[in-house]
Amino acid sequence: MQRKVGMLLALPPTDHSAALVHQLALAASQEGHEVYLYLIDEGVKNLGSVEYRNLPSYGVRVFACAYGCQQYRVPTAELNDSISLSGLVVLSNLIDTCDPFLSFT
Repeated sequence: MQRKVGMLLALPPTDHSAALVHQLALAASQEGHEVYLYLIDEGVKNLGSVEYRNLPSYGVRVFACAYGCQQYRVPTAELNDSISLSGLVVLSNLIDTCDPFLSFT
């Protein structure tokens, strides 16, 4: 049964949860689920890693908080077009429509 799996990551790359979220997103996508990942707060710093920037090529839909990118000075000009900069309305919609929705804060 295909599910809409949502994940929120608010932790920097140095936190062990960053690697866990990456692995979970890949595994869920490989199992055929629709995977949505929203990076917020220090989670936007994960956009500095090739692994996170490549998630869309595996079918993971990646969203990053535009304000968080600005606040933490995460460069966005060269991000892949498949990574969407967005606000909290997108996060709210993901929380409402994904089951399960996992939060790593």
